[in-house]
Amino acid sequence: MQNFNELSRQFSAFFDHQQFYGSPQTLYDPVNYFLTIGGKRIRPVLCLMGNQLFGNINPDAWEVAAAIELFHNFTLIHDDIMDKAPLRRGKETVHIKYGESTALLAGDVLLIKAYEALNRIDKNLLHRILSLFNETATQVCEGQQLDMDFEKRTDVTYDEYLNMITLKTSVLIAASLKMGGILGGGSLGNLELLYEAGKKIGLAFQVQDDYLDAFGNTEKFGKQIGGDIKSNKKTFLLIRALETANPAQKEELDQLLQIDREDKVESILKLYKDCKIDQWALELKEQFLNDALTHFDDMAVVSKRKQPLKDLATFLVKREH
Repeated sequence: MQNFNELSRQFSAFFDHQQFYGSPQTLYDPVNYFLTIGGKRIRPVLCLMGNQLFGNINPDAWEVAAAIELFHNFTLIHDDIMDKAPLRRGKETVHIKYGESTALLAGDVLLIKAYEALNRIDKNLLHRILSLFNETATQVCEGQQLDMDFEKRTDVTYDEYLNMITLKTSVLIAASLKMGGILGGGSLGNLELLYEAGKKIGLAFQVQDDYLDAFGNTEKFGKQIGGDIKSNKKTFLLIRALETANPAQKEELDQLLQIDREDKVESILKLYKDCKIDQWALELKEQFLNDALTHFDDMAVVSKRKQPLKDLATFLVKREH
């Protein structure tokens, strides 16, 4: 059984030589630029790991993994445009470097190339894979729209936020695992458990991301603490605070969200700690992780085949950057 790092190296060797050439160069240069600025490539490797649960890796799994990575990068380019983000992985975003119109087209090309990769797999498997891929792609778009809608609202509930994160982040992780499981010949019961485990990993991952932005170590996290707070971004922490703060704390929090004070981050972090939001977030993350591990345990697969996935889930959720 191969672990995440081993499969990640193999996937990178397979994927990185796929430079896209064509005319005009002004379109393909931005595409290749974005594909070479790094990233953890968690989702495509999860596809390979989902396949590995049930047997040797199907050659088609590399194409499906590539399609997942291409689709994910398509979403990132378009997200950066919508968020007006200047940097991605420490480098200029495509729309900043090449202009918004070119960035839109570069994202579109990545999506088309994803479908080209899917079209190379065994036609007997294509319908199941394509159905799940398309359903997931639609859900990611729905999640992104909800995320933008929530920016204009101050009354977003925990359940609404949970649904948005599930759509925007978790379903792609879940589908990556399940697509690998389909290619590996997993039973319907095992595939459903695999999908649910992926959703819970995605939720735990997001809780950890929100937690690190507020309470992480700047040097380990790799970026300034409090970025979400400065931009009033809806997070698990903020929504929990708005729902559980007493009237005086809620009034203070509302004021801090409306005014950019120098001590805004410090004041909101103190309020979070007074409301025990940091402790709550850690407990919520563990709950989601434990749910995922239970789903893995319930699968009718020998333990040694599950272990690399369980190890990866724990690592992703307990990471400090």
